[in-house]
Amino acid sequence: MNLTDPLGDMLTRIRNAQMRNKTSVSTPASKLRARVLDVLKSEGFIRGYSRTDFENGTAVLDIELKYNDQEPVIREIKRVSKPGRRVYASVKSIPQVANGLGVSILSTPKGVMADHEARSQNVGGEVLCQVF
Repeated sequence: MNLTDPLGDMLTRIRNAQMRNKTSVSTPASKLRARVLDVLKSEGFIRGYSRTDFENGTAVLDIELKYNDQEPVIREIKRVSKPGRRVYASVKSIPQVANGLGVSILSTPKGVMADHEARSQNVGGEVLCQVF
């Protein structure tokens, strides 16, 4: 299956699974998806994830979703930079989500990282998504 926006597909899978109160969701594996999941895990939005490799060469990421009192921890997750319209931000113009309660995830020359980490390392990049 050929996807135009693989990261957007993963975010939509997470959003849909949380609407149905699923404990986990799977998505095809890629390096970018894994790096975004690393940031989500370090920021406390998901419990974790694991990679499963199959014999035919494909791989799947199994994401464990996180809930607090039967409510999903991720209230809102949206794609900012899309294949048709890329959004870049310098260090000074990195957007804050919900006055710092949420996280913008950026793809920088130093790797995929959260907005506060990008500011501390003084690096800008492509704003992939926002999570609150």
